[in-house]
Amino acid sequence: MALTQSPTVAVVLPGTGSDAHFAERAFRDPLDARSVLTVAIEPDPRRVVDSYLEAMDAAAAEYGPILVGGVSIGAAVALQWAACNPTLTSGVLAALPAWTGAPDGAPAAASARFTASQLRSEGLESVIAAMLASSPAWLGRELERSWRSQWPDLPCALDEASTYSGLTVAAMSKIGVPVGIASAVDDPVHPSAIAHEWAATLPHAHVGTLTLEQIGQDPSILGSTCVKALAAIETDTTASA
Repeated sequence: MALTQSPTVAVVLPGTGSDAHFAERAFRDPLDARSVLTVAIEPDPRRVVDSYLEAMDAAAAEYGPILVGGVSIGAAVALQWAACNPTLTSGVLAALPAWTGAPDGAPAAASARFTASQLRSEGLESVIAAMLASSPAWLGRELERSWRSQWPDLPCALDEASTYSGLTVAAMSKIGVPVGIASAVDDPVHPSAIAHEWAATLPHAHVGTLTLEQIGQDPSILGSTCVKALAAIETDTTASA
């Protein structure tokens, strides 16, 4: 089902260590413009994936078919839910996918493991200080807020993310719902090659590109890039009909 076929609600999921505040800013405006209500989910850092799956289950039970989406691991979990619930999924908005299948060798998984270890050995304040010194200012602000809100369970959330196995290529090749993907071409943690692998594997997918600087200037470009990619699938489908 395409975006123009009237889902009324989109459930969006934050990335690892992030929060509903950022996810809402990333997706709300482009979805508002299409009269779709954005429901951004606050992760339970003690059980991130289950809290996401339960939120999508609850929204679908209340509203019927929904858009699902998210950032990084949020995108992967949204895709997992869509694969299990195709009749309840209008489409998927996948921003900055981090890996396909198992997390082995993925930069995002390695980063999550390292940060969890540092938090346990050095403490929150020391790790935040180091993160702020090495990150773009906008990302530092976002992570400082979300990390403080998830403390002291943040290391558990990071550990869970680092071991999460997403859908395999074989499983992705069977997904019939449309998937709009956003890829940052200069993001080493979420390699653009992964976004293009998803787009090449999923039967109905399109990838749009942006930069980290653009996200810092306006996070809603993540959502608008996903929405435009989803619309491109609709255009291609219509043209080939």
